Amino acid sequence: MASFSHALLPFLIAAVAGLTPAPATCYVNPGGNLHLQEQDDQGNASAYRTHIVLVRPPSSGAGAAADEFTHGLWHESFLPTSLTDSGEPRLVHSYTEAFTGFAARLTDAELDAVARKPGFVRAFPDRTLQLTTTHTPEFLGLRQGPGFWRDGAGYGKGAIVGLLDVGIYGAHPSFADHGLAPPPPKWKGTCAGSASRCNSKLIGVKSLVGDDARDDFGHGTHTSSTAAGNFVAGASRDGMAAGTAAGVAPGAHVAMYKVCTGKGCSDSAVLAGMDAAIKDGVDVISLSLGGNATFPFDHDPIAIGAFSAVAKGITVVCAAGNNGPKPASVVNDAPWLITVAASSVDRSLLAEVQLDKGVSVAGEAINQATNSSTKPPFPVLYSEERRNCIYRGEERKVVAGKIVICEAVDNLLPYNTSEKSILRDIKSAGAAGVVLINTKADGYTTVLYDYGSDVVQLTAADGAKVTKYAASSPSNSATAVRFNHRTVLGVRPSPTVASFSSRGPSTITPGVLKPDVLAPGLNILAAYPPKTLLGAGPFDVLSGTSMSTPHISSVVALINSVHPDWSAAAIKSAIMTTSDAVDRNGGPILDEQHRNANAYATGAGHVNPARATDPGLVYDLGAADYASYICALLGEAALAVIARDSSLSCGKLPKTPEAELNYPTIKVPLQPAPFMVTRTVTNVGPAASTYTAKVEAPKSLTVRVSPGKLVFTKAGEEKTFSVTVSGQGGGVLEGSLSWVSGQHVVRSPIIAAAGRRPER
Repeated sequence: MASFSHALLPFLIAAVAGLTPAPATCYVNPGGNLHLQEQDDQGNASAYRTHIVLVRPPSSGAGAAADEFTHGLWHESFLPTSLTDSGEPRLVHSYTEAFTGFAARLTDAELDAVARKPGFVRAFPDRTLQLTTTHTPEFLGLRQGPGFWRDGAGYGKGAIVGLLDVGIYGAHPSFADHGLAPPPPKWKGTCAGSASRCNSKLIGVKSLVGDDARDDFGHGTHTSSTAAGNFVAGASRDGMAAGTAAGVAPGAHVAMYKVCTGKGCSDSAVLAGMDAAIKDGVDVISLSLGGNATFPFDHDPIAIGAFSAVAKGITVVCAAGNNGPKPASVVNDAPWLITVAASSVDRSLLAEVQLDKGVSVAGEAINQATNSSTKPPFPVLYSEERRNCIYRGEERKVVAGKIVICEAVDNLLPYNTSEKSILRDIKSAGAAGVVLINTKADGYTTVLYDYGSDVVQLTAADGAKVTKYAASSPSNSATAVRFNHRTVLGVRPSPTVASFSSRGPSTITPGVLKPDVLAPGLNILAAYPPKTLLGAGPFDVLSGTSMSTPHISSVVALINSVHPDWSAAAIKSAIMTTSDAVDRNGGPILDEQHRNANAYATGAGHVNPARATDPGLVYDLGAADYASYICALLGEAALAVIARDSSLSCGKLPKTPEAELNYPTIKVPLQPAPFMVTRTVTNVGPAASTYTAKVEAPKSLTVRVSPGKLVFTKAGEEKTFSVTVSGQGGGVLEGSLSWVSGQHVVRSPIIAAAGRRPER
């Protein structure tokens, strides 16, 4: 935006502001530290730090309250000068849609002065967030040609998916526009930079980090094509996982907002991306990023920006985080967000470890450029003292000509550089191959990385067989590390919860189940730029809740294409209540240890796109409903920060406890005394419909539903019912309530958890 002369500000502020002095100043680092300073490359503290500053809107008395010039003038009025001492512009971003305020470079003393000015509300230190397919559409029940995907949902025709990520490689064939019409008239976005290559598929490209929107890492290209990539025949990763690639909504349009660099994704840039996406007219915002901690929603700029988007009818989809299987590690947990966990699919990139005496162990490998099954046998090397394969100096000589068995140090996402460094050292020392065994915490989850040829990855269970073999007789030998170069489909059990997928409960709002839903996020093949820093292109395999998020964003696009008038909450409800509670064999969904996964890992269940566009009933919510929930959870001051709408006041709204929020899942305290909650469903199916309550619960949990039957006579009709739960014991008990008609099953998990009792 334009820069404004501070010489004119004294004459113009009065016309723009019209405000009384702000209440007590409040600029808070959610982590509890005030005035943290940035460090430069030499570790020295910098005088300037980027802060996100929330202010009241400029007065409408200025005559153009919604005008960007007016907002910019108002924002600059808070700053001491237009430039820092080093000549950098102070104003980094100016926000009008996702947030009312700006991001600016300020010293601690300058921030104190800003906080005393009329109109100031709150300041946030700028955090750095981290970036958190050929087969997945088919795995999700979507098949090219006649059927629901094409004829029922039109491949997501007309919907606009806005992705906030690290950029995009627009020349990739996944972003060709064959079969697509131009974007709808509501679209206001533009294309900028050499990376754009815009057409009727890729309709918008914008960088909010001051450089070209080119994707130097592959992450943004991968997530964009997962969501809405066009059909590309003959896609594979060096011949593996071959097939026709497509996003889950191949008929939807893509808009990329570059908010991340190699250093991560700053809150200020993410907010600017959300602000731009709202202005441009996207239908869904997809955020495959998150931090390592959660903050109260009024201290979380992303939650605040997302509230604005949802209030304007835009669905916001976020990654649950890659900090699993640790309990209570879920991020992006505001109820107005769709929070997505990650699952496996039924595909394996098979590579076997062939031992002597005809014994073999099945593993996986992403790099299968050579088939080494014809190579002579090599001795096996495994050392308890060197189980992580850290050999230094003269020790490195011992690995030459051997198959080295290594136990993984960690499973860091998304790029696992520590393991790559270790294996690179071993192979440079002359190792004939490497067998890399998962950590025990990862269990049966194998996150594939390109460690180079002659490296096979094994689960912890299969790895135990190999280490036992190696320890039993040091003279034994293995034949080939690479064997049976092939892709296997139909792997069971599937889906399972990936080990890295963050788990609930939410630490901020434990009375609302998070994550919301499970979607494919393990070893996902999708588009990739050529010659990037981290991949081979034009298709590559990545893992993370970053990958599961665009799967759900694209399902939102499918629903939006069929039901463009549905609210964000109705779309979320449709996805959650039609999700699968069982795996492909009809058994319970398992976790990374192949134990029954709980609701804190799966949310409502595994997404089922073919059912999500026709849910029968939805649990709807609007901005006022969320505001009532915020009043009960955090109070009036927090509502003023999050909603920034004078019509939404705790004095005018009921206070809605967490358990009473009209959410598609039901979370209550586990206690002997009956605990009752109410829910309201809206008929979006046939006008004349009758639904009967079906409860599934363990013997120690009693669930009563009243009334037990809902009779609808028209579309859009609402019915309210109560659910009363009581139970014995500690821990967590799970059940479900399904409303069943002749055509629909509308399922809601019921979770009764011992511990903090929700406020009533």
